[in-house]
Amino acid sequence: MARRILGKTLATVSVSVALASVGVWFLGSRSIPAYRNSFLSSWFHVNSITMSDSNDAKDNSHNKARTSPYPGSKVERTKVPNEKVGWLVEWREYNPVEYTAVSVLAGPRWADPQISERSFFPKFNEKDGHVERKSQNGLYEIENGRPRNPAGRTGLVGRGLLGRWGPNHAADPIITRWKKDSSGNKMIHPISGRHILQFVAIKRKDCGEWAIPGGMVDPGEKISATLKREFGEEALNSLQKSNAEKREIEEQLHKFFSQEHLVIYRGYVDDPRNTDNAWMETEAVNYHDETGEVMDNITLEAGDDAGKVKWVDISDKLKLYASHLQFIKLVAEKREAHWSEDTGPGCPRL
Repeated sequence: MARRILGKTLATVSVSVALASVGVWFLGSRSIPAYRNSFLSSWFHVNSITMSDSNDAKDNSHNKARTSPYPGSKVERTKVPNEKVGWLVEWREYNPVEYTAVSVLAGPRWADPQISERSFFPKFNEKDGHVERKSQNGLYEIENGRPRNPAGRTGLVGRGLLGRWGPNHAADPIITRWKKDSSGNKMIHPISGRHILQFVAIKRKDCGEWAIPGGMVDPGEKISATLKREFGEEALNSLQKSNAEKREIEEQLHKFFSQEHLVIYRGYVDDPRNTDNAWMETEAVNYHDETGEVMDNITLEAGDDAGKVKWVDISDKLKLYASHLQFIKLVAEKREAHWSEDTGPGCPRL
């Protein structure tokens, strides 16, 4: 009996330690390296509900990273059933499709060379010169010289449309304000009794889905600089402005992006561009204009990768790109704003 109790105690301690080693990134908490990538992929699989815009975890585990055809191509992924997403699950017959887009193979400055190139010696899980190869999820495994997706199998190897082997770091600025009536009063949702929050949304040119503005972090660039730059390029069309207009936009945004903000999420993103060897990670940050004095005086204009841009009311009815709906939900909860019509005030639906 004592041995059985000891065994249960050790098992409990082992699971607790393992869970403690996994990074939990919501709302500014720091990521702690995982013991092994194999455990982490299983943890992602079990807890995939936090990475999906659906309430059905069983059918949406690591979902968008398994969709076919691969974005911008006719390439069909090898089908990966839910129960075989995690790397801990043995699957000897697994034979994923190999695909890296021609635009990536052409060798632009934002892309790595092929692993096979003799002059390429990437330092995975480290800061590699100006290129950040550390994952915000913790350590990831290297197999046959290639990094392995910490969230599990995707049915595709290579890099697809992503430039970096391993984590590809992005930043997403979530700009919000309160919805107001013609008299300037905050509008309250008639069912939830909560104030209605709005955010700046763009319609992506590549897939036609609505999304948070954002983009890739350049080598050596600070996240704060990426957030401001991407918002200016995609939501204000700053790249097409005159030098005088650019200076005016910069002045407007500098003060706004210097204010207090909420780090909503850091880590892996269930993105349709992900592969077994390359994946998206992001830092989603909320900048809120409480009075509306700043953002009400800035004219939104779609630019760069955005086809359209507009203020959108936040609710659970939204359909957004990748994991963006989860980020928006977290903002609504933190700002105590309206989210769902199905629940009362203070109880957003999980």
